[in-house]
Amino acid sequence: MNQLIECIPNFSEGRNQQVIEQIANAIQAVQGITLLEIDSNEDANRTVITFAGAPAAVCEAAFQGIRKASELIDMHKQTGAHPRIGATDVCPFVPLQGISMKETVIYAHKLAKKVGETLEIPVYCYENAALKPERKSLAFIRKGEYEGLKEKMQNANFAPDFGEAVFNAKAGATVIGAREILIAYNFNLNTQSVEIAKKIAAEVRESGSSPDKLKHVKAIGWYMESYQIAQVSTNLTHFRETPLYLVFETISKVAEKYGSKVTGSELVGLIPLKALALPPSSPLSVSSLTSTDLQTAIHYFGLDQLRPFAPEKKVIELVLGIAPII
Repeated sequence: MNQLIECIPNFSEGRNQQVIEQIANAIQAVQGITLLEIDSNEDANRTVITFAGAPAAVCEAAFQGIRKASELIDMHKQTGAHPRIGATDVCPFVPLQGISMKETVIYAHKLAKKVGETLEIPVYCYENAALKPERKSLAFIRKGEYEGLKEKMQNANFAPDFGEAVFNAKAGATVIGAREILIAYNFNLNTQSVEIAKKIAAEVRESGSSPDKLKHVKAIGWYMESYQIAQVSTNLTHFRETPLYLVFETISKVAEKYGSKVTGSELVGLIPLKALALPPSSPLSVSSLTSTDLQTAIHYFGLDQLRPFAPEKKVIELVLGIAPII
Protein backbone atom coordinates (compact mmCIF):
# COMPACT_ATOMS: atom_id res chain seq x y z
CA MET A 1 0.00 0.00 0.00
CA ASN A 2 1.39 3.39 -1.01
CA GLN A 3 2.00 5.92 1.75
CA LEU A 4 -0.37 8.86 1.53
CA ILE A 5 -0.39 12.05 3.61
CA GLU A 6 -2.86 14.91 3.45
CA CYS A 7 -1.69 18.47 4.10
CA ILE A 8 -4.01 21.37 4.88
CA PRO A 9 -2.08 24.65 5.22
CA ASN A 10 -4.11 27.71 6.24
CA PHE A 11 -2.90 30.98 4.72
CA SER A 12 -3.78 34.44 6.03
CA GLU A 13 -5.14 35.71 2.73
CA GLY A 14 -8.67 35.21 1.44
CA ARG A 15 -9.29 38.30 -0.66
CA ASN A 16 -6.46 38.80 -3.15
CA GLN A 17 -6.97 36.12 -5.77
CA GLN A 18 -3.60 36.76 -7.42
CA VAL A 19 -1.80 36.02 -4.16
CA ILE A 20 -3.91 32.92 -3.56
CA GLU A 21 -3.23 31.63 -7.07
CA GLN A 22 0.53 32.15 -6.73
CA ILE A 23 0.61 30.19 -3.47
CA ALA A 24 -1.50 27.40 -4.98
CA ASN A 25 0.72 27.31 -8.08
CA ALA A 26 3.85 26.97 -5.94
CA ILE A 27 2.30 23.97 -4.21
CA GLN A 28 0.92 22.38 -7.35
CA ALA A 29 4.25 22.67 -9.17
CA VAL A 30 5.71 19.92 -6.99
CA GLN A 31 5.50 16.51 -8.64
CA GLY A 32 3.79 13.72 -6.74
CA ILE A 33 1.03 15.71 -5.08
CA THR A 34 -2.64 16.09 -5.94
CA LEU A 35 -4.26 19.47 -5.27
CA LEU A 36 -7.65 18.67 -3.78
CA GLU A 37 -9.21 22.01 -2.95
CA ILE A 38 -8.70 25.75 -2.55
CA ASP A 39 -11.22 27.22 -0.11
CA SER A 40 -11.06 31.00 0.42
CA ASN A 41 -13.17 33.14 2.74
CA GLU A 42 -13.08 36.91 2.36
CA ASP A 43 -14.53 37.68 5.80
CA ALA A 44 -12.10 35.39 7.61
CA ASN A 45 -9.39 36.59 5.18
CA ARG A 46 -8.11 33.05 5.05
CA THR A 47 -7.50 30.37 2.45
CA VAL A 48 -7.30 26.67 3.17
CA ILE A 49 -5.47 24.66 0.52
CA THR A 50 -5.80 20.88 0.69
CA PHE A 51 -3.47 18.50 -1.10
CA ALA A 52 -2.19 14.95 -0.72
CA GLY A 53 0.57 12.70 -1.91
CA ALA A 54 3.66 10.75 -0.94
CA PRO A 55 5.29 12.08 2.26
CA ALA A 56 8.44 13.57 0.71
CA ALA A 57 6.46 15.31 -2.03
CA VAL A 58 3.97 16.68 0.49
CA CYS A 59 6.83 18.06 2.59
CA GLU A 60 8.32 19.86 -0.39
CA ALA A 61 4.97 21.22 -1.58
CA ALA A 62 4.18 22.53 1.90
CA PHE A 63 7.56 24.24 2.08
CA GLN A 64 7.05 25.91 -1.29
CA GLY A 65 3.60 27.14 -0.22
CA ILE A 66 4.94 28.53 3.05
CA ARG A 67 7.82 30.24 1.25
CA LYS A 68 5.56 31.85 -1.33
CA ALA A 69 3.14 33.03 1.38
CA SER A 70 6.01 34.63 3.30
CA GLU A 71 6.97 36.54 0.16
CA LEU A 72 3.48 37.77 -0.70
CA ILE A 73 1.62 38.28 2.59
CA ASP A 74 2.49 41.15 4.92
CA MET A 75 1.07 40.49 8.38
CA HIS A 76 1.45 44.18 9.23
CA LYS A 77 -1.51 44.83 6.96
CA GLN A 78 -3.53 41.63 7.45
CA THR A 79 -6.91 41.73 9.17
CA GLY A 80 -9.72 39.19 9.29
CA ALA A 81 -12.27 37.45 11.44
CA HIS A 82 -10.23 34.28 11.91
CA PRO A 83 -7.52 33.99 14.60
CA ARG A 84 -4.02 33.80 13.08
CA ILE A 85 -0.36 34.03 14.00
CA GLY A 86 1.36 34.33 10.64
CA ALA A 87 1.23 34.36 6.86
CA THR A 88 1.00 30.58 6.97
CA ASP A 89 -0.95 30.28 10.18
CA VAL A 90 -1.00 26.52 10.56
CA CYS A 91 0.19 23.58 8.46
CA PRO A 92 -0.96 20.13 9.60
CA PHE A 93 -0.04 16.73 8.18
CA VAL A 94 -2.65 13.95 8.34
CA PRO A 95 -1.82 10.28 7.71
CA LEU A 96 -4.36 8.83 5.28
CA GLN A 97 -2.99 5.52 4.03
CA GLY A 98 -0.03 3.23 4.65
CA ILE A 99 1.73 5.47 7.17
CA SER A 100 1.60 5.73 10.95
CA MET A 101 1.17 8.88 13.00
CA LYS A 102 4.67 8.38 14.39
CA GLU A 103 6.14 8.43 10.89
CA THR A 104 4.01 11.43 9.97
CA VAL A 105 5.42 13.36 12.95
CA ILE A 106 8.93 12.80 11.60
CA TYR A 107 7.98 14.49 8.33
CA ALA A 108 6.31 17.38 10.21
CA HIS A 109 9.52 17.97 12.15
CA LYS A 110 11.58 17.86 8.94
CA LEU A 111 9.37 20.56 7.44
CA ALA A 112 9.46 22.67 10.61
CA LYS A 113 13.27 22.54 10.72
CA LYS A 114 13.58 23.55 7.06
CA VAL A 115 11.12 26.44 7.42
CA GLY A 116 12.81 27.72 10.59
CA GLU A 117 16.33 27.54 9.21
CA THR A 118 15.79 28.43 5.55
CA LEU A 119 13.00 31.00 5.73
CA GLU A 120 13.86 32.43 9.17
CA ILE A 121 10.27 32.00 10.29
CA PRO A 122 9.76 30.92 13.92
CA VAL A 123 8.00 27.54 13.97
CA TYR A 124 5.96 25.98 16.76
CA CYS A 125 4.96 22.31 16.64
CA TYR A 126 1.52 21.21 17.79
CA GLU A 127 -0.79 18.23 18.26
CA ASN A 128 1.07 14.91 17.86
CA ALA A 129 4.24 16.74 16.75
CA ALA A 130 4.36 18.94 19.87
CA LEU A 131 7.74 19.05 21.58
CA LYS A 132 6.28 20.58 24.75
CA PRO A 133 3.05 19.34 26.37
CA GLU A 134 1.35 22.74 26.46
CA ARG A 135 2.02 23.25 22.76
CA LYS A 136 -0.15 20.33 21.78
CA SER A 137 -2.95 22.93 21.74
CA LEU A 138 -3.09 25.24 18.73
CA ALA A 139 -5.14 27.71 20.77
CA PHE A 140 -2.34 27.94 23.35
CA ILE A 141 0.27 28.75 20.71
CA ARG A 142 -1.97 31.22 18.90
CA LYS A 143 -3.18 33.09 21.99
CA GLY A 144 -2.66 36.81 21.46
CA GLU A 145 -2.42 36.19 17.72
CA TYR A 146 0.05 38.01 15.47
CA GLU A 147 -0.39 41.28 17.35
CA GLY A 148 0.85 39.74 20.60
CA LEU A 149 3.57 37.58 19.06
CA LYS A 150 6.51 39.96 19.42
CA GLU A 151 5.95 40.40 23.14
CA LYS A 152 5.37 36.67 23.71
CA MET A 153 8.61 35.80 21.96
CA GLN A 154 10.55 37.91 24.46
CA ASN A 155 9.68 35.25 27.03
CA ALA A 156 12.19 32.38 26.95
CA ASN A 157 9.33 29.95 27.62
CA PHE A 158 7.85 30.86 24.25
CA ALA A 159 10.97 30.35 22.17
CA PRO A 160 10.11 28.59 18.90
CA ASP A 161 10.73 24.87 18.45
CA PHE A 162 12.60 25.57 15.22
CA GLY A 163 14.20 28.77 13.98
CA GLU A 164 15.59 31.67 15.97
CA ALA A 165 13.61 33.45 18.67
CA VAL A 166 13.50 36.56 16.50
CA PHE A 167 10.19 38.21 15.60
CA ASN A 168 9.52 38.09 11.86
CA ALA A 169 7.38 41.17 11.37
CA LYS A 170 6.31 40.35 7.82
CA ALA A 171 5.60 36.61 8.02
CA GLY A 172 4.85 36.21 11.73
CA ALA A 173 5.20 32.61 12.88
CA THR A 174 3.98 29.26 11.61
CA VAL A 175 2.50 26.30 13.48
CA ILE A 176 3.33 22.89 11.99
CA GLY A 177 2.12 19.55 13.23
CA ALA A 178 0.65 16.12 12.68
CA ARG A 179 -2.89 15.26 13.66
CA GLU A 180 -5.85 13.06 13.00
CA ILE A 181 -8.48 14.12 10.48
CA LEU A 182 -10.08 17.39 11.56
CA ILE A 183 -13.44 18.55 10.28
CA ALA A 184 -13.71 22.32 9.97
CA TYR A 185 -17.40 22.91 10.00
CA ASN A 186 -19.46 26.11 10.29
CA PHE A 187 -23.10 26.26 11.38
CA ASN A 188 -25.32 28.89 9.76
CA LEU A 189 -27.74 30.73 12.02
CA ASN A 190 -30.91 32.62 11.12
CA THR A 191 -29.57 35.68 12.92
CA GLN A 192 -26.96 38.36 12.43
CA SER A 193 -26.20 38.46 16.16
CA VAL A 194 -22.55 37.66 16.85
CA GLU A 195 -23.36 37.64 20.56
CA ILE A 196 -25.80 34.76 20.11
CA ALA A 197 -23.27 32.87 18.00
CA LYS A 198 -20.61 33.38 20.69
CA LYS A 199 -22.96 32.20 23.44
CA ILE A 200 -23.79 29.02 21.50
CA ALA A 201 -20.08 28.41 20.84
CA ALA A 202 -19.27 28.85 24.52
CA GLU A 203 -21.83 26.21 25.48
CA VAL A 204 -20.77 23.51 23.02
CA ARG A 205 -16.98 23.80 23.04
CA GLU A 206 -15.09 21.19 25.02
CA SER A 207 -13.36 23.80 27.18
CA GLY A 208 -16.67 25.22 28.41
CA SER A 209 -18.68 24.44 31.52
CA SER A 210 -22.11 23.91 30.00
CA PRO A 211 -23.85 20.51 30.26
CA ASP A 212 -24.09 20.70 26.45
CA LYS A 213 -20.33 20.88 25.91
CA LEU A 214 -18.97 18.33 23.46
CA LYS A 215 -15.70 16.45 23.65
CA HIS A 216 -13.28 17.11 20.77
CA VAL A 217 -15.13 20.28 19.71
CA LYS A 218 -13.59 23.76 19.46
CA ALA A 219 -15.95 26.59 18.64
CA ILE A 220 -16.12 30.35 18.14
CA GLY A 221 -18.89 32.68 17.01
CA TRP A 222 -18.50 35.25 14.25
CA TYR A 223 -20.34 37.26 11.58
CA MET A 224 -19.99 36.52 7.88
CA GLU A 225 -20.53 39.76 5.99
CA SER A 226 -20.63 38.01 2.60
CA TYR A 227 -23.53 35.81 3.77
CA GLN A 228 -25.01 38.40 6.16
CA ILE A 229 -25.44 35.78 8.86
CA ALA A 230 -23.78 34.79 12.11
CA GLN A 231 -22.05 31.43 12.27
CA VAL A 232 -20.80 29.06 14.92
CA SER A 233 -17.45 27.97 13.53
CA THR A 234 -16.23 24.61 14.86
CA ASN A 235 -13.29 22.28 14.57
CA LEU A 236 -14.17 18.65 15.27
CA THR A 237 -10.90 16.92 16.14
CA HIS A 238 -12.11 13.34 16.60
CA PHE A 239 -15.20 12.58 14.51
CA ARG A 240 -15.11 8.89 15.44
CA GLU A 241 -15.76 9.66 19.11
CA THR A 242 -17.94 12.72 18.61
CA PRO A 243 -19.93 12.16 15.41
CA LEU A 244 -20.84 15.09 13.22
CA TYR A 245 -24.57 14.48 13.59
CA LEU A 246 -24.23 14.87 17.38
CA VAL A 247 -22.52 18.25 16.94
CA PHE A 248 -25.24 19.32 14.51
CA GLU A 249 -28.04 18.23 16.84
CA THR A 250 -26.47 19.82 19.92
CA ILE A 251 -25.81 23.19 18.30
CA SER A 252 -29.34 23.16 16.89
CA LYS A 253 -30.73 22.54 20.39
CA VAL A 254 -28.63 25.25 22.04
CA ALA A 255 -29.48 27.73 19.28
CA GLU A 256 -33.19 27.31 20.01
CA LYS A 257 -32.52 28.25 23.64
CA TYR A 258 -31.32 31.64 22.39
CA GLY A 259 -34.24 32.10 20.02
CA SER A 260 -32.21 31.17 16.97
CA LYS A 261 -32.09 28.28 14.56
CA VAL A 262 -29.46 26.37 12.56
CA THR A 263 -30.47 26.72 8.93
CA GLY A 264 -27.60 24.79 7.37
CA SER A 265 -23.88 24.28 7.54
CA GLU A 266 -20.67 24.94 5.63
CA LEU A 267 -17.73 22.57 5.29
CA VAL A 268 -14.24 24.08 5.03
CA GLY A 269 -11.91 21.61 3.35
CA LEU A 270 -12.70 17.95 2.78
CA ILE A 271 -14.48 15.32 4.85
CA PRO A 272 -14.14 11.53 5.21
CA LEU A 273 -17.11 9.50 4.03
CA LYS A 274 -17.81 8.01 7.45
CA ALA A 275 -18.26 11.47 8.99
CA LEU A 276 -21.42 11.99 6.93
CA ALA A 277 -23.20 9.17 8.76
CA LEU A 278 -26.61 10.19 10.10
CA PRO A 279 -28.01 9.39 13.57
CA PRO A 280 -28.42 5.69 14.50
CA SER A 281 -32.15 6.00 13.86
CA SER A 282 -31.38 6.65 10.20
CA PRO A 283 -31.54 3.70 7.80
CA LEU A 284 -28.42 4.89 5.96
CA SER A 285 -25.30 2.74 6.22
CA VAL A 286 -22.07 4.70 5.89
CA SER A 287 -20.22 1.61 4.63
CA SER A 288 -22.37 1.46 1.55
CA LEU A 289 -23.55 5.00 0.90
CA THR A 290 -25.04 5.41 -2.56
CA SER A 291 -25.20 8.71 -4.40
CA THR A 292 -28.82 9.02 -3.26
CA ASP A 293 -27.82 8.41 0.36
CA LEU A 294 -25.15 11.08 0.09
CA GLN A 295 -27.70 13.58 -1.17
CA THR A 296 -29.90 12.71 1.82
CA ALA A 297 -26.97 13.40 4.16
CA ILE A 298 -26.17 16.66 2.38
CA HIS A 299 -29.79 17.74 2.79
CA TYR A 300 -29.87 16.68 6.46
CA PHE A 301 -26.83 18.80 7.32
CA GLY A 302 -27.84 21.63 4.98
CA LEU A 303 -24.41 21.54 3.40
CA ASP A 304 -25.66 23.14 0.19
CA GLN A 305 -27.46 26.09 1.76
CA LEU A 306 -24.79 28.71 1.03
CA ARG A 307 -23.15 27.19 -2.03
CA PRO A 308 -23.31 23.94 -4.02
CA PHE A 309 -21.84 20.87 -2.33
CA ALA A 310 -20.33 18.31 -4.71
CA PRO A 311 -19.42 15.01 -2.96
CA GLU A 312 -16.94 14.11 -5.70
CA LYS A 313 -14.97 17.24 -4.76
CA LYS A 314 -15.51 17.30 -0.98
CA VAL A 315 -15.38 13.66 0.20
CA ILE A 316 -11.76 12.52 0.63
CA GLU A 317 -12.24 8.95 -0.58
CA LEU A 318 -14.16 10.03 -3.68
CA VAL A 319 -11.56 12.64 -4.62
CA LEU A 320 -8.55 10.38 -4.17
CA GLY A 321 -10.18 7.13 -5.24
CA ILE A 322 -9.14 5.28 -2.08
CA ALA A 323 -10.91 2.84 0.23
CA PRO A 324 -13.10 4.30 3.00
CA ILE A 325 -11.09 5.71 5.91
CA ILE A 326 -12.14 3.75 8.99
